Formats: sequence, structure tokens, C-alpha cells
Amino acid sequence: MFTNQSRKKLQLFAGILTTVTLTQLTGINSVTAAEKVIFRYGPLEETATLTDLKETINSGEFPDSISTFTKRINKEQSNFLIRGLKARIPLNVVALNRLLNTQLGQTILSDIATALDRKDDAGVQAVRAGLILAANSKEGLSILNFIQNYPSQSLKINVPQALAVGRNLNMSFWRTQQLMLAIAPRISANKLQINPAFDPQKPGNNQVQTLNFNLNDQQRQRQIPVDIYWSNAATSEKPVIVLSHGYGSVRTDLKYLAEHLTSHGYVVAALEHPGSNFTVNKNPNSFKPQEFINRPQDVSFVINELEKINQTTDSPLQGKLATNNIMVVGYSFGGTTALALAGGEFDIASLKQSCEKNADKLNLVQGFMCQAKDLPKNSYQLRDERVKKIVALTPATSFLFGETGLTKVKVPTLMLTGSTDNITPTLSEHIPSFAKIPQPKWFAAAVGATHLSIIDPSLTNGKPGEPKLSFSSREVVGDKAVDVRNYIKAVTLAMAAQSTSAADQYASVLTPGYAQIASTPLFPFRLLTELPAAMGLMGGN
Repeated sequence: MFTNQSRKKLQLFAGILTTVTLTQLTGINSVTAAEKVIFRYGPLEETATLTDLKETINSGEFPDSISTFTKRINKEQSNFLIRGLKARIPLNVVALNRLLNTQLGQTILSDIATALDRKDDAGVQAVRAGLILAANSKEGLSILNFIQNYPSQSLKINVPQALAVGRNLNMSFWRTQQLMLAIAPRISANKLQINPAFDPQKPGNNQVQTLNFNLNDQQRQRQIPVDIYWSNAATSEKPVIVLSHGYGSVRTDLKYLAEHLTSHGYVVAALEHPGSNFTVNKNPNSFKPQEFINRPQDVSFVINELEKINQTTDSPLQGKLATNNIMVVGYSFGGTTALALAGGEFDIASLKQSCEKNADKLNLVQGFMCQAKDLPKNSYQLRDERVKKIVALTPATSFLFGETGLTKVKVPTLMLTGSTDNITPTLSEHIPSFAKIPQPKWFAAAVGATHLSIIDPSLTNGKPGEPKLSFSSREVVGDKAVDVRNYIKAVTLAMAAQSTSAADQYASVLTPGYAQIASTPLFPFRLLTELPAAMGLMGGN
């Protein structure tokens, strides 16, 4: 019987052996390394030797042999290429082999292959071989070492495509994958203690029904549509779950999750925030800073209305709504909303300083949050005491809560991140923020998931015949992301169950062991209740 350690070594050996075998089957001599690099920029081609590029690392200057090419790129691009040659990618061969076997890994291989011109069909296999052999060398993985181990006598690089791919496969990207893969659970199967017949990803036995309301908040002059999902099994012994959608989205962006929770006997209210729903996509200027405040107030207003519905004699939900026991599930901007309702305090004074300090290097989500700097107060506390727990799916957090705002969260919190989320990146938006939230808390991660992997497939399925998006804008959605949504179903259901008589049964789902069981070849999952110290230090704005 193999031990876990010996099995992992065998799997790694098999991965490397497969790489070498593939290079031989495709006619590539795996012993032959690239000795020269051909840079192609449109019709222009120039060649540098491996020795030339090694000297570039030492001198910071490109060789004269490619001077015509280097004169055509600007200083920023030149510095980017030199930094890339110097960089050491923080993945050893074990972590790299795991990564390349995921759906994300296949995308990485394909995108790198598009930047390398080959006349045969072995591009992806050759890229994999070069990466694995480089990572397995004593020097470790780097661009230069990849070139040195690429199984061909020469390597032709399409420079514009390489720059596009390189800006997405940047150091933050690699650091994030390293962190997620490094926290793999070290748990033997016989210690997981999870009943194999118990599957929280499967729907419950109750038929889902819906009620639709268009609520009017007269005090704030806001019309708030709400869909209430319920079943005949609804009872006041279970918490009411409120869903808050993302920026520019709609109340059905977590419809699959609402239906799943309802099938297990929960009542779910999915509201639409009128100032930040799909209408802002048509007119971005319609978004106002006050919306950061309006959203949590929308949820509190809906809870007030649910209290009225609970007392309405002709309502099928009369007496079945535990409106003092609310769980808020928020996605993206909705995750930010959930954190505010849980007690997280908006620190506008700190946000202004961060926006000014980082004005020339704001990423997309930070630029979005900086719109809140025009709010009149220095801080906002929007906690609703009726909210007893939250699930924050890929929230935006980095500037808005400052250094101490999230230390004021008062309820159990589950935060989920996707390792390839380019909209709310793990390193800036989730790792540092999660570290500040008090216990009890859970940090769930889906390796290879993107920002839109979470939302209902009805909102992301493309039309037949549409061209595939490039890596820079590619989102893993629809059927490709079903594993991610299934895991979200399980952990969200388990969070809801923690205030019911089934708490002990579902507690096992909120463990590293269940994340290990739920992991698939395409999407490894991770779950922690506390971040390792080194992991917290690597996060930051």
C-alpha cells in the first residue's frame, strides 16, 4: 500500500515522464535545448543567442543583434521584457505540475503557445516540457530557464502576443497560484470522517416556488425588486437568506444558489439594487458614490418588508420567516455589501489617502472603490443586528475598509476567492482583508476560478459562433465552471445550517478535508480558518 507521500512522488514522476514522452512522440528531442531566440515583430525578425540574453540580465541592455527590434518598442515595454528575463517564478516542479493539470493550466499552456511560432502541432506539449524541465532544474523556473529548456534548437517569439500574455501571467498571478497550491490539505482519506452518502452539492427534496415583489422605499425613493424563493418546508427555525448581486448585474446572478438553498428548506430573498444593477452598464456615469451606502440600506429595508410579509395573514410565508436570523450572501460588490452589514466600517478618510497615494497605479477595482471618496462623512457604520452570518464571494475590500474597518465585523464570515480573478484579485482584495476579520471565519479558494465563474450560467453563456476571448479577458464560465458553483452550493448551505439543528452534520463541509474531497482535476479547492503568517505577509495593496 502506497503512503500519500510516495503516491505524490509517483504522480509527479508520472507527470514529468509524460512530458518527456510527449516531446519524443511529437518529434521533439527533449535533450535539445533552445540555443537561439528569434524575435518577430510584424515582418521584422532578429535573432539573439542564449548567451546574449544572459548578458542582458547582467547589463540591463539588449544585445546589438536585435537592435532594430528593440528600437521599435517603447521604454516601458523594454523595461517590462528585461524585468521578465530577470524574474524567478515562485513555483517548484511539484506545484507547477499540479497547476498544469488544472483547467487553468491548460489555458496557460495554450496562451504561451500562441506567443511561440511553431510550424508543427507540438506547441502546447513543447511549452509544458520547457516549463517542467525548467522548474525541475536547480536554477528554478524563469523565462530564461524556460528558453534554455525549451525542446527545440530555436525559439521564435511573436513579441506583441508575448507582451499581451506576459502582462496577465505577471508576478502577482504566479504568487497567487503558489499561495493557493501551497495550502493543500495534508489529510489522509481515513481521517476525513465525512459520510460518503452525504452530498451537500445535491439538491434537496423540496419543490422550489417563487414570489415576486416590487418594493417601494418611499423614504429613499427607491424601487427594489425582490424574488423570494420558498418551499412548503419553510420554517422559522431556519435563517432567511438574502442575496446581494454584483455591480452591473441583476438579482438572478446567483439564481442556481437560491434554488439549491430553497430545495433544502430555506427561504431566499434575492433583491436588485437599482443604482448599481445592469442599467449602469449602459450609462456608467449614472453610478453615484451614495450607492456604497444605499446597498446595505437596501438589504435592511428588504428585511423590514420581510417582517411585514411574515405577519400577513394571506401570505404563504406567514410565520415562517426568521427575520431576526438573517444570512447575507453577496457576490462581488454584493460581498462588500455583506461585509458592511456584518459590521465592517467604511473608512472614507483612509480611502481618500490610498486613492491619492496610488493614483498612478490603481487597478480596476481600486479605481471603482475610489468613487466613494466623494461621500461626505469620514466613516460609515451600516451594521444590521439582524444579520447573524455572511458569505462574501469575491468581495471588493482593499481601500474601502481601511486598516481597521474589517476588524469590526461581528458575525461568522465565509470569504471565497478565485485564484485567477482579475477583477477582485486575491492578493489585494481577499488575503489582507480576511486576515483582519475576527473569528469565526473561513477562507475558501477555488484554484483556476475567475470572477464570473460564480454567477448563474444563464447570464454568461455566449452565443453560438462567437469568437473565444483572449486570455486578458477570458472568464471561465458556464458549464466549464460547474465545479466551482457546486462547491459554493455546498459551503453556503453548510454556513446556513450552522444555526440549525443540522449544524453538526454540516460542520464537516467547512473543513480542509471536504475541500479536498470536493476538488476536481480541473478545480482544486482550499479552505482555511486562519491564514499562515507568510501568506498574510505576501498579500497587500
